[in-house]
Amino acid sequence: MPSPASYLLLNPAKPFSLRRLSYTPPRLHARRFHVSCDAPRGSGRSAGGRREAIPTGARKSKKQIVFFDAAPPVAQPQQGGSAVEKGASEKPTTKEGGGNAALALLRRATKKTLAALSNLPLAISEMFAIAALMALGTVIDQGEAPSYYFEKFPEDNPVFGFITWRWILTPGFDHMFSSPVFLGLLALLAASLMACTYTTQLPMVKVARRWSFTHSGERIKKQEFSDSLPRASIQDLGVILMGAGYEVFTKGPSLYAFKGLAGRYAPIGVHLAMLFIMAGATLSATGSFKGSVDVPQGLNFVIGDVMKPRGVLSVAPDVFNTEVHVNRFYMEYYDSGEVSQFYSDLSLFNLDGKEVMRKTIKVNDPLRYGGITIYQTDWGFSALQVKKNGEGPFNLAMAPLKLNGDKKLYGTFLPLEDSDSSNPSVKGISMLARDLQSIVLYDQDGKFVGVRRPSSKLPIEINGNEILIEDAIGSTGLDLKTDPGVPIVYAGFGALMLTTCISYLSHSQIWAMQDGSTVVVGGKTNRAKLEFSEEMNRLLDKVPELIGANNENVVDSKSTAT
Repeated sequence: MPSPASYLLLNPAKPFSLRRLSYTPPRLHARRFHVSCDAPRGSGRSAGGRREAIPTGARKSKKQIVFFDAAPPVAQPQQGGSAVEKGASEKPTTKEGGGNAALALLRRATKKTLAALSNLPLAISEMFAIAALMALGTVIDQGEAPSYYFEKFPEDNPVFGFITWRWILTPGFDHMFSSPVFLGLLALLAASLMACTYTTQLPMVKVARRWSFTHSGERIKKQEFSDSLPRASIQDLGVILMGAGYEVFTKGPSLYAFKGLAGRYAPIGVHLAMLFIMAGATLSATGSFKGSVDVPQGLNFVIGDVMKPRGVLSVAPDVFNTEVHVNRFYMEYYDSGEVSQFYSDLSLFNLDGKEVMRKTIKVNDPLRYGGITIYQTDWGFSALQVKKNGEGPFNLAMAPLKLNGDKKLYGTFLPLEDSDSSNPSVKGISMLARDLQSIVLYDQDGKFVGVRRPSSKLPIEINGNEILIEDAIGSTGLDLKTDPGVPIVYAGFGALMLTTCISYLSHSQIWAMQDGSTVVVGGKTNRAKLEFSEEMNRLLDKVPELIGANNENVVDSKSTAT
């Protein structure tokens, strides 16, 4: 009977192990023999019961069989064993097991969350919801007083039968673009974009950057495009591909080439650009200031006095201490008499009273200074300078009169002395104006007297009084805004247009393998598949031409040498 301590090792170079013991057994010295697997069972037994090797000449198999004289001893854990040996044999404690379980649970939760956020239908739904809120924000008047919404959306007469002021003020739709609902949807869309980038786009880029050689002709033939080149070499094919702008790599008989890798990076750039746009919009909604003011010609105002914060991130800059002086306000008119454009000549002064900037602004041509933009948005009639019987001039304040439509009308009143003291009513001259270029005058009985232009300097007789219109003083309507998110939004839109164009670049990959004197070629692309097939046919048609040119060069070289 053979000794139970005999072991059969097909690879004696590797130390063996018994189950999962935590030690490395000592190297055993054994004699190695070549033994035939067809040897009879009872042959080669010695008197001591030790099996002897069958001679090498009777060998029919090349497998190596090694016999040992004794079984390797099973190591017992020693008291002075190392911490590694002890740790391997001991079970983890409850605390360590709980920590591993919590970590595994966290990983599973993170994976499920990323999978849910990167869902394409969810992202599309978020974009549609944001677009709907933006459209709603253009329909609902923004930034009005609550009383405006009470009047326009009353509870006793809801719009469309159900929309009242509660539907607008409660979710903050009177300030749509800074409302929690709108900002929350922006944050959710940003999370979806980042999850999609992490779980989908980045892995695709990593795969595209690998040099994936293949040694299977059948696998190459299964590509979207495949062909064979008889009497060719992959070196010739590589030269042609390099001339077409491909990056070419060879390894033995295999070739791998690609171009248009930027097209794989472009979707990541699109996502980043959209994140920039949303970040800038959020910063604009929560960190900007806005104000409006009507200033008569010749007066001043301080920027900080008219600016109001729009959100929790609004921080007033030092430029708010700047003083603005309206040097002049004037208007231009069409031939029909309608106002065509109005201008404001503005000067900016710092705390030391030094003029730091001066500019005449108009509609669509604002003033920008220190992150603040001043827009020309409106105009008004502030006062009328009038002389009465050579006395004055008197500044008569012009009051706006309410009319139907967008037309403006201003009026003022010049009281006259009444000789009849028994009549307590005050009489005087009424003056009306639609703009700064002409004034209509009525006597104390309300009868039309005439029209005068302030620039004419012509007096007019009314109820025994000589009236002269000296000047019409207008007021400029200015909107002021500071918006730190605008540069970010502009940069995001610029990056979005650029990366969108780059994303249309095709990422093409080509594999080839030398099979004797034939080259098997295959390739694929993610876009423009028809154009890729046509390009491959053109490139492969050039390979025989290159081979013929090389052969001619070889013949010429031999002729020259001869």
